[in-house]
Amino acid sequence: MSSTSTDSPSSDDRVLSGMRPTGALHLGHYHGALKNWAQLQNAHTCFFFVADWHALTTHYETPETISAHTIEMVIDWLAAGVDPSKATLFVQSRVLEHAELFLLLGMGTPLSWLERVPTYKDQIANLKDKDLTTYGFLGYPLLQAADILIYLARYVPVGADQVPHIEMSREIARRFNNLYGKDPLIEAQARAAAAKLPDSVRAQFHALRRAADQDGLTDKRDEARELIATSKLSRAEKDALRAQLGGGRRQILREPEALLTPESKLPGLDGRKMSKSYGNAIAIREDRASVEQKVKRMPTDPARVKRTDPGNPERCPVWQFHQAYTDEATRNWVQQGCTSAGIGCLECKQPVIDAILREQQPMLERAQPYVDNPGLVRDILADGCDKARTAARHTMHAVRDAMGLKL
Repeated sequence: MSSTSTDSPSSDDRVLSGMRPTGALHLGHYHGALKNWAQLQNAHTCFFFVADWHALTTHYETPETISAHTIEMVIDWLAAGVDPSKATLFVQSRVLEHAELFLLLGMGTPLSWLERVPTYKDQIANLKDKDLTTYGFLGYPLLQAADILIYLARYVPVGADQVPHIEMSREIARRFNNLYGKDPLIEAQARAAAAKLPDSVRAQFHALRRAADQDGLTDKRDEARELIATSKLSRAEKDALRAQLGGGRRQILREPEALLTPESKLPGLDGRKMSKSYGNAIAIREDRASVEQKVKRMPTDPARVKRTDPGNPERCPVWQFHQAYTDEATRNWVQQGCTSAGIGCLECKQPVIDAILREQQPMLERAQPYVDNPGLVRDILADGCDKARTAARHTMHAVRDAMGLKL
């Protein structure tokens, strides 16, 4: 069977991204991810999914909130400009092929690969109130790889801290292709040729090939080619080894690429990362009065005890909001007024309030039909699940065939 059409127009530009269902999202989510999603959908074939199985890896004791949180989160996606006529929106657990590929990839993925994921030990150390010594939590990077690989996604938009996860997905795809994408004729010819090499040279050749195929050390292929060139094999035998080395195998799963998302400049109201758990967030659909109250209560430069005290914007959390929301003229006004005590802190905050409210207005308008009728969201997700399922089944057909599981 020929390889899957990973270079077809339907998959060559495919983007895959997902979020755990945590309920209503905040402006940090908008600036950190959703704004980017709304732009990507205009240039790529985008699949955006609700990662409800991923939510269970850390919140397996409270699954009852997932359904309600899913609807709220997807409404925020739609409010932010994600368009179901341009992107496929679906729920992970409704496409069971994710679980099948997760299972099959697990058969050949070394345990050490999972244990070395940076966030694995970090989260176990930081989330001490949860028992994360579970198979599900250990395996979540493999489930994440299955989410990506099953759609043959070329690009995965991530922040810099998530790049190791994408690299692991690449290694898993590479290993799978190496194990199951072999061309029987080329493999037979290469095995016969390798058998004629001296034992030490044959061992060195196989070590170099494994380093290139499984570990991504592509320079090792050049070393292996030099080894072939200096051997005493016939030309045909050397050609067989070169064919095996250079890709005498099918690409069943695509190696994805990280698409770095510009880092959000928007912090939380207290200067830390915006998070609901910190109580320093503004929701995407927060009401006007609440936005005004929260911004007016933001801490400012501690040096400005009195109105007449000059301040330094660099020490003020409000200044970071100005950098995200206001124009150069307004920022110059803030710099001058703050350092000279020419303006008070409430005056400084008003342009930020106005800018946030302007940004939210079209989002509130886009969200309202779905707030009024959540059934519309369920219809969008049902349609998206059908589309996702079709794409996933295409990949699983090739995976089963390559693994000899097709009757």
